Amino acid sequence: MKERILVVSHAHPDFSLGGAEIAAYNLYNEYKKHPDIEEAWFLARADRGRGATGQIRKRRDNEYLWEQSIHDWHMMKAVNQDCLTTWFTDLITALKPSIVHMHHYAHMGLEFIRVIKAINPEIRIFLTLHEYMAICKHNGQMVKTGEGHKLCSSESYDECRQCFPDNTAEDFWLRKNYFKRHFDLIDGFISPSEFLRQRYIQWGIKEDDIIVIENGQKDIAPLAPRLLQAGEKRNRFAYFGQVNPYKGIDILMEALRSMTKEERSTMSVEIHGANLEVQSGEFQEKVKLLAKKFIKEGTVRWVGPYRPEEQLARMKEIDWVIVPSIWWENSPMVIQEAFTAGRPLIVSDIGGMKEKVRDGIDGLQFSARNPIALASKMKLAASSEILWEQCVENINKPLTHENCAIQHLAFFA
Repeated sequence: MKERILVVSHAHPDFSLGGAEIAAYNLYNEYKKHPDIEEAWFLARADRGRGATGQIRKRRDNEYLWEQSIHDWHMMKAVNQDCLTTWFTDLITALKPSIVHMHHYAHMGLEFIRVIKAINPEIRIFLTLHEYMAICKHNGQMVKTGEGHKLCSSESYDECRQCFPDNTAEDFWLRKNYFKRHFDLIDGFISPSEFLRQRYIQWGIKEDDIIVIENGQKDIAPLAPRLLQAGEKRNRFAYFGQVNPYKGIDILMEALRSMTKEERSTMSVEIHGANLEVQSGEFQEKVKLLAKKFIKEGTVRWVGPYRPEEQLARMKEIDWVIVPSIWWENSPMVIQEAFTAGRPLIVSDIGGMKEKVRDGIDGLQFSARNPIALASKMKLAASSEILWEQCVENINKPLTHENCAIQHLAFFA
């Protein structure tokens, strides 16, 4: 019997360009084309400027927007409870999905999981985990609160209370067990990295219930190498993604500051990023101050945000992609995007970044949070005659959108 799949995401790529919602939407589009799928739909939480009305409205054929939000982030409880037994129940009853594939529960709450099973216990629910939100109250980052954002390796009720002193250890016991009760209703979990999978096994998900499937990418040929001028080397670096304290853009700026002016003159760095303006004043000031000097000097070019369809054109003119994140990134989409484009990376040696980029084989790793270490790798990459070519030759073609969907359907079966 053919499946009927509802994909649920905490955002729609029409309005938000985070990796999780893009991955969810790409899978939805592949499910629609698969011969074993009778029908597929996409439900995304959206802020339409009217608050959490709970209403679910059509965006386009088979796509819906849900006006929902969170009132209790500690327990991940939704603002609008009434809509769960009206708008949401009506949607599930009308669509009659055989599978609900969740890509998040942020902004929507956990309660809708229980509602799905109450409507029809035969509906199978699968959840792709994109971060550590069930494990860590601190935005699912697994970094400590306070100055320095120290890395956190595991959760415990007393350790979590150190980050959130307004909560008791008992509060965190209740939180974990509330999450677990809802996760017990889920038929299977998908992780885009082995690193995240192991973190959730340690937290309490059964080893056999969670598998690794990488996020899919376009099935295209790599970009041609950037055309070099006489005597020029592979010395153009670029950062792609959000500009926030966890992404390490300040580490990149500090790496440049640690170099001599002569060393910086041998390379250029492009920043293709967004949302600096919504960060804290202190972080904004630090990044802007550092960047201003290097922009004036000619080392840095602050290009700004981009649409997904613009990314390949921007990667065409660079050699290396830098991912200097200071948290345990699960599987940054930009890694697979760079590999698809035929561009090696320089990444922090933690989390999924360390797992996805093989040091000295298809990219370089540097000691996370260490600007001096990053500077050293950048200087090596910019001066080597053969390193770039060697790394490019060793890039394995990322999983395609089509094969990603096939692997998911095999797991669902």
